[in-house]
Amino acid sequence: MPILDAVLLFLAGFLSGAVNAVAGGGTFITFGAMTLAGLPPIVANATSSVTQFPGYITSTLAYWHDIKHFWRGALLLSLISALGALSGALILLGLDNPSFRALVPWLLLAATALFAAGPWLKPAPKPEHEAAVGSLVGSLAQFATAVYGGFFGAGMGVMMLATLGLTQSGDYHRLNALKNMLAVVIAAVAILVFVSGGVIAWLQAIIMIPGGALGGYAGVWIARRVPQNAVCGFVIAVGLFLAFYYFDKG
Repeated sequence: MPILDAVLLFLAGFLSGAVNAVAGGGTFITFGAMTLAGLPPIVANATSSVTQFPGYITSTLAYWHDIKHFWRGALLLSLISALGALSGALILLGLDNPSFRALVPWLLLAATALFAAGPWLKPAPKPEHEAAVGSLVGSLAQFATAVYGGFFGAGMGVMMLATLGLTQSGDYHRLNALKNMLAVVIAAVAILVFVSGGVIAWLQAIIMIPGGALGGYAGVWIARRVPQNAVCGFVIAVGLFLAFYYFDKG
């Protein structure tokens, strides 16, 4: 692999981890980088789950002060997330690359629209000290989000933050911490399915993983200091570019 490609993949991993920690959408970056590098769409999508996993872990650890207050209550949502991710990943492996490629631009447009609408989808959080988890509506919403996350993942963080804001309590950082914790579960289950299916590009993943881990930790710092509008605008631009790129290739 050319050195320039390796550098670009590492930077894509870093940016992905950072924007995931802020509000999600990092899959746009990793999926796009590997697509432009010539990987088949299913492989690029599956490998994106691997590259983002360290970023989910590091950003979750950075929010540990918040998570330790509610992690026991979040176990039900974690189980629901695992079941949803398993379903979504198995659906993906049931498709061939041409079939998935035909869906990709529409998935990207939908994910970009969801990402752009994120600020309006999330209501003002309730100020209770601990996030309430386990309601029927919240459980169903989380299952649907996890299915999507296991299948594609782009925009999953925004979707999850929006549904958590509608169904759970807590301030923004508490909801973001819960989102990151559940994202770890979803990614872990999807990765196990993708590894068993042999659809991971390990060389590209190994190059991007260190960048994703660093970006995930740095992203929490960014989330507390940088306006979300700047990050969201960048992610939306990447999503639209990729959608039109796939429409053009189709």
